[in-house]
Amino acid sequence: MGFAIAIDGPAAAGKGTISKAVAAHFGFAHLDTGLLYRAVGAKVLAGADAIEAAQNLAADDLNDDSLRTGDVAQAASRVAVIAEVRAALVDFQRAFARRSGGAVLDGRDIGTVICPDAEAKLFVTASAEVRAERRFLELQARGADVTREAVLADVKERDARDMERAEAPLKPAQDAVLIDTSNMAIDDAVQAAIAAITAGRES
Repeated sequence: MGFAIAIDGPAAAGKGTISKAVAAHFGFAHLDTGLLYRAVGAKVLAGADAIEAAQNLAADDLNDDSLRTGDVAQAASRVAVIAEVRAALVDFQRAFARRSGGAVLDGRDIGTVICPDAEAKLFVTASAEVRAERRFLELQARGADVTREAVLADVKERDARDMERAEAPLKPAQDAVLIDTSNMAIDDAVQAAIAAITAGRES
């Protein structure tokens, strides 16, 4: 049986960067579960049915650079509220979590729904304003024509959809360690995550 680390949190809180660093530190495999929903969202934007897209998702579908665009992110958030889509992707995620050698999964409902028995759980968050600024700078660096106001509105819209959906809403697991990165450098946030996981492994 592997060692599973569940890392949840809202968009642009830093959980992806932290998850990759944690996986590298412990030598575990990493899965950005948001990519599963982005891949389904991309297929829906191309005209596919959301449920059929989720049921027929292949590993190769996760390697498309277009999955990081804003349109796909919004589509992913919309398909994620569909119970049948989530159900179709649960087995994939749970199998990954229990692979030998350990696994780190990051997303919105890993510690609460996908891996409630994960050996370590973190909830990475930050204020909407801080997360919007990070996303704005990221998009600006890519040459996107965006405004701070529009990005903040987008972040708040996604938060509301993720937190208020009936199926697997975004919320910390009761036993998750909370890491607020609002005023933290990424290296400090990574070290806080590693320290929390190490403490859990030793207890």
